[in-house]
Amino acid sequence: MQIDQTSHLTTVAPGLHLLKEVVVSSLRLTTDRRTKQKHIVLPGDIRNPDHANLEPNFIAVQVTARVPFEIDVVHESGSSVGHLESLSGTKYTNELKRLQDAFHHSARMKGRGKLEIPEKIRRPMVSSGMIPTCENPVTRPGIEHVRLDTFHLEEKGFSQDELRFAQAVLSNAIGGIGYFYGSSSVESPYTRGPVPYWKAPLYTAVPSRSFFPRGFLWDEGFHGLLISAWDLDISLDIMSHWFDLMNVEGWIPREQILGQEALAKVPEEFVIQRNSYANPPTFFLTLQFILRRFAVTLLDKPERLATLERLYPRLEKWFNWFNTTQVGDMAGTYRWQGRDATTTRELNPKTLTSGLDDYPRASHPNIDERHVDLRCWISLASSALAEIAHLLNRNGEKYSNTFLYLTNNELLDKLHWSSRTESYSDYGLHTDAVILKRPPPPKQPGHHHPPQNQEKIRVVLKDPELRFVDTTFGYVSLFPFLLLLVEPTSPNLGKILDDLRNPDLLWTDYGLRSLARTSPLYMKYNTEHDPPYWRGPVWININYLAVRALLMYSQMDGPFKTKAKSFLKLRFRSVTNMVKCFGGMAGSVLLSS
Repeated sequence: MQIDQTSHLTTVAPGLHLLKEVVVSSLRLTTDRRTKQKHIVLPGDIRNPDHANLEPNFIAVQVTARVPFEIDVVHESGSSVGHLESLSGTKYTNELKRLQDAFHHSARMKGRGKLEIPEKIRRPMVSSGMIPTCENPVTRPGIEHVRLDTFHLEEKGFSQDELRFAQAVLSNAIGGIGYFYGSSSVESPYTRGPVPYWKAPLYTAVPSRSFFPRGFLWDEGFHGLLISAWDLDISLDIMSHWFDLMNVEGWIPREQILGQEALAKVPEEFVIQRNSYANPPTFFLTLQFILRRFAVTLLDKPERLATLERLYPRLEKWFNWFNTTQVGDMAGTYRWQGRDATTTRELNPKTLTSGLDDYPRASHPNIDERHVDLRCWISLASSALAEIAHLLNRNGEKYSNTFLYLTNNELLDKLHWSSRTESYSDYGLHTDAVILKRPPPPKQPGHHHPPQNQEKIRVVLKDPELRFVDTTFGYVSLFPFLLLLVEPTSPNLGKILDDLRNPDLLWTDYGLRSLARTSPLYMKYNTEHDPPYWRGPVWININYLAVRALLMYSQMDGPFKTKAKSFLKLRFRSVTNMVKCFGGMAGSVLLSS
C-alpha cells in the first residue's frame, strides 16, 4: 500500500454528537514542500483556550493512500488482555472471508420449507370469500410458503447485480440497527408545555444512520419484515424495546429522538412528541408476517412465545388507544390527528402522523374528515390481534368482529367510495382552489430602500365544501387494495387494477408513483421552500404492499385473478429501478426504510 500522507487531530470535543463538526472544522490545506502537491490534513494537537486545562478526549487519524488499498482499524477493549494475537492482518482477513462466504451462501441458499400452521392459530375471519373457512392462512394460495432462513433470490431468477444489491441492502439494514438511550420531549393536555419522557433504552433500526439516526415508528414495521426474515429474535427484541416506551394511555412516541447525536439531526419544530399524534401501526404488519411465516418456531421455542405473551397486553393497549384517539366524528370512521387547520404557509396542511407527510388531504382540516388509509391500518391491526389471541389461547372475538366490521365492503364503499371518479378517497371540507401567493410588500412611508420579498402565503380562491377528496388519486386511493380490504369479487377491484396500470395515473417504468399526474397538487411545493415528498416520487414500501396485494389477489378466486397476476411485473420494475438508481443510472426513487 502506498501512503501519500498521514495526519492526526488531538483535541477536546464538546460531545459525541459533534465529532464530525470538530473534524471538518479542523481540516487544513497544506502543500508538500518536496512534491508541491496540495493535501487536506488534520493539524495535530489543538486546544481551545476555553479547554486549556482539560485533557484531550478525542483523537482522529487521517491516512491518504493510493487506491486500491486495504487498511485494518483495530479497537481492543480491556477484555482483550491476554489474547495471543489481535484480530488483524491475515487472521482478520481469513475470518472476514469466512463470514462473507456464510452470508452470501445463506442469502442464496436453495431449498424451501413448507409449513402447516396449527389449527389453533388459523385466521379467525371469514369475509365474503376472501378467507374461506377451509383454508389455512399460510398454506392457502396467495401466501408464500415459509422459507427456511433465506430469501432464495438466485432461484427466483434475479441477476448477479441484483443479488449483490440485495445483499448490500440487507447488510445496511442490519448494520443500521443501533442502541440508543435517553428521553423524548413530550407534550400532552396534562402538561404545561413539553416535559421529559422517562429515560430508557431503544434497540432499533433507523431510516438512515447518517441523516436519520433515530427510530421512526412506522418505518420500523417495514424494517421488521426484512429483519425478522433474517433473524427472528432480533426482530422480537426490537419490538419489545419499542413497546417498553408505551405510556399508561397506550401511546408510543412516533419519533424516538434519544441522546445528543439523534437530537442534533432533528429540526427544532419536530422534536416535541404530542400524545394525541399517531403513526401507522406497522408493527402489526410485522407480527402478521411473523405469525404466518414462523408459527412453528414460535411454538417450538418457549422464549419466543413468552415474548408474545408479554407483548400482547401492550398490543391491546395500543389498539385501544387508536380506537379512542383517532376515531372520526361518524361511526366507523377514523381521522389522523395533528393537521394544522390554521396554517397560512402550507398549500395543503401536512399529515405527518399518517407517514405520508404532504400527501394531499382535505384542504380545510376539521372533525368531518375521514381518512381511508387509517381505517385500513386499523383493519389490519384487528386481524393481527385476532391471530395472536388464537395463538396464545386468548379470547380474540372482539378483534375478529372489528375486522369483519371494517372489511364490510358495503360500509367501506358508503364512507369512502366516490361514485364520480370510481375510486376510494378521503372525505372532508375541501376545495382545489388553493394557491401560494406572495403578498404585496408593506408600504413604508419615507423609506427609499427596496422592500424585501415576503414569504408566499396560502390563498383560498373558492370556499371549501364537504365532499370526497376525489380529484386527488394516489397511494391513499389504493389502501383498501394494498391492505386487502376489497373483496376479490368486487367490481371495485377491477377498477383499481385498471387505474393501477394506467400510465397517466401511477404506473411508471420505475414502480408506482405516489400521486397521479392528473392530481391538482402533483409535484407541487407545499410551501415556498418545501419540495414535493409524497406528491409523485416512487416509494418502495408502498410498492412492496402493492406487489404483495397483487400476489394475494392473483391467487384468490374471482374475475380479476388473471389481471392481478399479469401486473406482477411491477415487482421487477421496482427492483430494477432501485438497482439502477443506486448504481448511478437514471431513475426516480425515494426510500422510506
